[in-house]
Amino acid sequence: MNQNGASKQGSAKPAAKQGWRQSPAARWLLMVLFVLLFYFSLAPHVIPETYDISEGSISEKDIKAPFQIRDEKATRQAEEKAASQVEDIYNIVFLKNDALVEQILYRIEQLNMDDQVTKEDKIEIYRTEIPRRYVDYIDQFVKANKGDGTYNDTLLDEMASVAKEQQYTIPEETFYKMPQLTTEQLQEMRQVAREIVRKLTTEQLREADTARTQVAELVNASSISNRTAREIVQELARFAIMPNKFLDQEATEEARVLAKQNTTPVVFNEGDVIVKRGETITPDLYKLLSDSNLLQDKKHYWPQAGLLILSLMFVVVLYAYLQQSGGIGGHKPKYGNAQLLMLWLIFFINIIIIQITALTQTDTAQYAGYLVPAALGTMLITLLLDLHLAIISSFIFSIMGSVILNTASNQLFDFKFGFFIIVVSLASVFSIHRASQRSTILKAGIMVSLFGSLSVIAVLMLTEQLERMPFIYSVAFAFASGLLTAVLVIGLMPFFEVTFGILSALKLVELSNPNHPLLRKLLTETPGTYHHSVMVGNLSEAAAEAIGADGLLCRVGSFYHDIGKTKRPNYFIENQSNVENPHDTIDPKLSKSIIVAHASDGVEMLKAHNIPKQIRDIAEQHHGTTSLKYFYHKALKQAEEQGVEPAFTEDDFRYPGPKAQSKEAAVVGIADCVEAAVRSLRNPTVEQVEAMIHKIIKSRLDDNQYNECDLTLKELDKVAQSLKESVIGIFHSRIEYPDDVKTKERTN
Repeated sequence: MNQNGASKQGSAKPAAKQGWRQSPAARWLLMVLFVLLFYFSLAPHVIPETYDISEGSISEKDIKAPFQIRDEKATRQAEEKAASQVEDIYNIVFLKNDALVEQILYRIEQLNMDDQVTKEDKIEIYRTEIPRRYVDYIDQFVKANKGDGTYNDTLLDEMASVAKEQQYTIPEETFYKMPQLTTEQLQEMRQVAREIVRKLTTEQLREADTARTQVAELVNASSISNRTAREIVQELARFAIMPNKFLDQEATEEARVLAKQNTTPVVFNEGDVIVKRGETITPDLYKLLSDSNLLQDKKHYWPQAGLLILSLMFVVVLYAYLQQSGGIGGHKPKYGNAQLLMLWLIFFINIIIIQITALTQTDTAQYAGYLVPAALGTMLITLLLDLHLAIISSFIFSIMGSVILNTASNQLFDFKFGFFIIVVSLASVFSIHRASQRSTILKAGIMVSLFGSLSVIAVLMLTEQLERMPFIYSVAFAFASGLLTAVLVIGLMPFFEVTFGILSALKLVELSNPNHPLLRKLLTETPGTYHHSVMVGNLSEAAAEAIGADGLLCRVGSFYHDIGKTKRPNYFIENQSNVENPHDTIDPKLSKSIIVAHASDGVEMLKAHNIPKQIRDIAEQHHGTTSLKYFYHKALKQAEEQGVEPAFTEDDFRYPGPKAQSKEAAVVGIADCVEAAVRSLRNPTVEQVEAMIHKIIKSRLDDNQYNECDLTLKELDKVAQSLKESVIGIFHSRIEYPDDVKTKERTN
């Protein structure tokens, strides 16, 4: 990463002589300038105009809504009207009335068979017990169903009340006839009565008498021939029939509440006239204007306070990032006040350009806003300062642009322009962060044009704004925006030449933080693997830089390449401290499955934590399709001892791959194997180290592990030389590798 002039000077002379460049007071003054820049840039667009009027006065001009304003009084009236139009809701309660008539007839049968009870006593029992059974049946039904969720309690109470009110009164003479019934008659009556009651209560009944009038006809059409039996069945069926449709007060109230909630609020949209010129300010109008902060005498400062908070939040985000990344503060800050001033100037220029673009918009040509070269700021920040700072800034530009360019929306932010700005800003960041010549800026501008056009097309299609000419103009302006951005960046770069510097992909620095959850997991759960990964990072970074590859990517990729081992840490030798090796007691094929799984397990864990694809690729590809020869020969030996022909080949003991697709993945794979191999040597010498490195590289080369990446033989020699120089000081204990083909493949 390029260091600015202030940083270089900071290493050459004491802080006391650095003047304003490292002065905390100057730094805080710059933070205040950022707040003022954000506040006054957005103020004309978010703070509404206020009016000096009083209740009962005459308005001298039309008062329009600066944003969508809700008329609370009219909305409440609309809600009450909607609720009043909701009709009462009736629900069905299935009482299973045929069970009641079954109980009564069964009771009659049992009592009539009892010779110890006189006829008079039976009549008296029927006269008192049968009406009580009706009430008891309802009470038991309510008790059984309350709280189970089938019916709400209010509905059950309503059912009990209405059903009891409509209880049928059995004629007195019917009770005198009941003792005459025989068992055969009662059995016939039971079947008929149940069918009649079941049939009549399947319909919705709010009044039981409606169904009771049909009982006589159905009884006469039944198979009962005895007159007395028919009369009793008729009365008992009428008695058992109850209403089954009841007012559900709770559901009705819920429907009315829902109707209120679904009522469309009465609003004044942006630009609608609230008060016409010459209109008297009524109490209701005055309250509406007051609640909307449109009156001067009320001294409402909420919009100003909200804008100030938003501006402070922008500055806090920028300051927090700069401090956490070491950009400011500390003993050796990355950026001095000169760089903060440059950042302020970039923001100022970008916001001014957005403001100028907003002036070209009209109600009929809002698409002119897509011409804004909003990616200018993020390109300059990426080239001159920091990639991550540019990403953060792109979100701030997006929010501010969605406010400044908002002309027709009834909301504070216009998502169309906000989305467009964030897309072109991010496209510029990722297109320009490796720029090494000015032509790359033009290429980045073309990428901004393409992504900006695609974002506009997507938004217009999603919102179905497909009128031909506005659609063409919107896409054309978005495309022109990228080219204009590139021209402005090329033109402004000489102005910032004294602090110009191209940075590497610093996102990798963030991922290399030991406090990352995955790295902390690696350290706490598999300390041996963690130490191994750190050493591999040191080796691979130096080797990658020797051949012009991305050394930082190799280092960070090494940190994560064995993260999959955290799923089964004890199966990897570097994590086995004073414990037996579990591989000594399990089948070699199972050992192989456990070992090779760590690559795919690691990829899944990295995906779950949104680790970039380049690092996931290293974790997946660092073993390629190499063979676990140790377990292969162990399996061969077992088959030989058992006297059976091996049902497997060496290919069954290989990693699934894929092979290394990039130089970085190949270098990490070599460094991984070298680190493990060298630490297995008891008393390594320079000759042993050199021989081991060449042996590993040659083995992988002969195994065609580098066929899918662009490593050359010359580069492999440079890698070998770099690794030899880096590993001389490594003397950690490892399992000794057998010679030749019985070399045990390290489980890393």
